[in-house]
Amino acid sequence: MNAPTVLLAGGGTAGHVSPLLATAAKIRELDPEAEVLALGTADGLEADLVPAAGLELVTVEKVPFPRRPNGAALRFPARFGGSLREVRALMKDRGVGAVCGFGGYVCPPAYLASASARIPRLIHEANRRPGLANRLGARGAAAVLTAFENTPLPGARRIGMPMREGVATLDRAARRTDAVRSFGLDPERPVLLVTGGSLGAQHLNEVVVHSAETVLAHGGQILHVTGRGKTEVGAALADRDGYQLVEYVSAMEDAYAAADLAVTRSGAGTVSELTAVGLPAVFVPLPVGNGEQALNGQEVVSAGGALMISDADLDEQVMTGTILPLLSDPARLRAMSEASRAFGITDAAERLAGLVLAAAHRG
Repeated sequence: MNAPTVLLAGGGTAGHVSPLLATAAKIRELDPEAEVLALGTADGLEADLVPAAGLELVTVEKVPFPRRPNGAALRFPARFGGSLREVRALMKDRGVGAVCGFGGYVCPPAYLASASARIPRLIHEANRRPGLANRLGARGAAAVLTAFENTPLPGARRIGMPMREGVATLDRAARRTDAVRSFGLDPERPVLLVTGGSLGAQHLNEVVVHSAETVLAHGGQILHVTGRGKTEVGAALADRDGYQLVEYVSAMEDAYAAADLAVTRSGAGTVSELTAVGLPAVFVPLPVGNGEQALNGQEVVSAGGALMISDADLDEQVMTGTILPLLSDPARLRAMSEASRAFGITDAAERLAGLVLAAAHRG
């Protein structure tokens, strides 16, 4: 049997790139002879992350669907047609046997090209509210896989979110002491992780800084991940015992292992990772967009694994009156951890990789 060639399409945000990379790693693990190509753009996160992972990145022009009749709408057919021709040529030249898309501007030409060439395509949708690209590509797909239940796509079934092996296999209890010490904190005191993701969240950063002295005075510790270039927000606290300020954590499993409770946004990847490792959380959904972050965290909250507080309601009083008492309640945190872990899925990357390889062999 010839080694398959698969094309993984997705980009722009970590929500698309991270599951793509996790799936690619599992494909290469399951079939070391398989050729894995990634389709993205030259200006998304994938431009750095895909080559860094040792994958070949093929780029096409970013061509957003027009939302209103303007000059961009007039130019759209020619620009999109050019991308479509490039992807068709790529699939033919490289003998692509299956396509798997994760969302983003590069997916529509990949989906249309695969349909015209009768190459099986699979779709993975990370959010409860699917994006336009995956809504367009789901019909006629060989498989539609989702991170969450009740995602409104035809034929959808939940397999979870493909994630890095280090997160998927994390044993928080076994790693906690070493992880806490690695951040210069005390394993005998509870740790609150606050993070707005790789880009940070200004409001979360400001609220935790304003509340930090109270949290520390009541025996808590804070691991504050500000986002790249945003550490100045907590500079005045940098020398305080029990407050650790970092702009970015490359291996988030270390932060998850150190933490007893997390205050985070509720992007699909974050929710999936927190439930996979059973870390109780307070979700503060991003207050812009189409509301998908609130939807992403909804089922975990209903199951008892997390709380949800709107960005507008998060303030110093909530931090010290709601979140601090929770951090100081080990019994409740244990119950939330169990509820969270019951919702989590840890083998999504392996399952999706297996489906992609099977489709490529059939194709």
